[in-house]
Amino acid sequence: MSDRHPWLAQYPAGTPATIDTSEFASIVAVMQRAFERYRHRPAFVCMDKVISYGELDDLSQKFACYLRNKLGLQKGDRVAIMLPNVLQYPVALLGILRAGCTVVNTNPLYTARELKHQLNDSGAMAIVVLENFAKTLEEVVKETKIKQVITTCVGDMLGFPKSLIVNFVVKYQKKAIPAFNLPGAVKFNDALKQGANQKIPSTDIGPEDLAFLQYTGGTTGVSKGAMLTQRNMVANMLQVKHWFGPSVKEGEEIIITALPLYHIFALTCNCLVFMNVGGLNVLIPNPRDMPGFVKELGKYRFTIITGVNTLFNGLLATPGFDQLEFKPLKLSMGGGMAVQRAVAEKWQKTTGCALFEGYGMTESSPVATVNRPDTREFTASIGVPAPSTELSIQDDDGKLLAQGDIGEICIRGPQVMKGYWQRPEETAKTITADGWLRTGDIGKMDERGYFYIVDRKKDMILVSGFNVYPNEIEDVVAMMPGVLEVAAVGVPDEKSGEAVKLVIVKRDQNLTVEDVKAHCRDQLTGYKQPKIIEFRSELPKTNVGKILRRELRDAKPD
Repeated sequence: MSDRHPWLAQYPAGTPATIDTSEFASIVAVMQRAFERYRHRPAFVCMDKVISYGELDDLSQKFACYLRNKLGLQKGDRVAIMLPNVLQYPVALLGILRAGCTVVNTNPLYTARELKHQLNDSGAMAIVVLENFAKTLEEVVKETKIKQVITTCVGDMLGFPKSLIVNFVVKYQKKAIPAFNLPGAVKFNDALKQGANQKIPSTDIGPEDLAFLQYTGGTTGVSKGAMLTQRNMVANMLQVKHWFGPSVKEGEEIIITALPLYHIFALTCNCLVFMNVGGLNVLIPNPRDMPGFVKELGKYRFTIITGVNTLFNGLLATPGFDQLEFKPLKLSMGGGMAVQRAVAEKWQKTTGCALFEGYGMTESSPVATVNRPDTREFTASIGVPAPSTELSIQDDDGKLLAQGDIGEICIRGPQVMKGYWQRPEETAKTITADGWLRTGDIGKMDERGYFYIVDRKKDMILVSGFNVYPNEIEDVVAMMPGVLEVAAVGVPDEKSGEAVKLVIVKRDQNLTVEDVKAHCRDQLTGYKQPKIIEFRSELPKTNVGKILRRELRDAKPD
């Protein structure tokens, strides 16, 4: 890049410095090439059921036709997906994109409050939801713009008779589907039938069209939709592919996808990147069931696995994992949260494969930096910039700092989001006039051009790779009549990297820890719930009344 600052990182020898973002106009264009090249190869497998690239082409075409021809949705309309890692996810994902609509990924574990905000903020007009979570949707759907609900069960795409057996077990033996009432809802498989033998209306999908509204926490206390364009996502797909280079063989890779596809890490780095190279994604619907997860791993000669530190640590602690066949494994990628050295060293000792780390955020689609794929040992670094990406270290005034100086990590490249959905002021705070994305992470660059995270400028809490913003937690807890003041901070946690700690000043002296936990369970999804709750007589504040969260992180209760 002609405007590269001399203090910006240089690429390691042999790493491509740029990509051609004009190679494809959209994700759909990339996928259509994959459908042609790998038509007879397996694309996804879940619970032993495999769908090929050809079948995925056919199924996603049917869903796109249903959305456009039956529901009458138009280009740019938003459609929400509220699914775990099941085969319906990639079908719905590609169907929505092929229809020219925008995907709104929704965490299936959201509470009614969280779901209502996201659906209303995005203006989603339809939603695909697993029946296990339909009760939550029922509570809020009448207060949203949703015109059509499409429901599905875990086993719906597993084929006869397995689909009937699995759905029976989930509903009647495990009792995992709370009773719900969604009048007018359509079954996913029925939607596919309604879209059969039709053509998608001609739709010109261009690089600047929105592909995703990917929601992330905000300093204002509510989550914001990062507008990720077709160009953003295609660029990041190509950046990761180019970075891997010859280490990834087209049509040969088997990648373990345990992280949820609604999370930007797995969405881009597993689903989209490896579809582009004809890989097979092994979907793990419930990675928390570690013995079951290990059993699934034993079925495949997997070559690549992605995860967060807690997932790798959990596998290492699960009996039988060290007995798996690791000879084919060549890439183990960690992201979402810091990889701990002890975990990385044990992983390499157990699997024979180094665990290398990357860095990014929802707003950068997400990959911004990564260690080299031929890394042979843990570096404690987040790596160097991806192709066609610049990183800089800046001070609060936007001044570029020198090598070794500590400041805010800033990103500039084709994968940086267009902005926040309907929040121009928030966008202006995050993306500078000359295109730098201010990450809020504090870091430095060494003499080799490798970057390191030192701390976070923002008060964001990172729990198992998921962003938790204190203001949202505080707003929820402040709803309680017995709470006078509250502050949420992140504290170190051995399992999740960080955990939420609440410090509360009581209004009602009868308020208990269990009262607060019960309220949070009702209002917040699992990873956002406080692990530690302390009561104090007052909160430390600045002279203008701002709560000093830093002082609370290590503070002891009264």
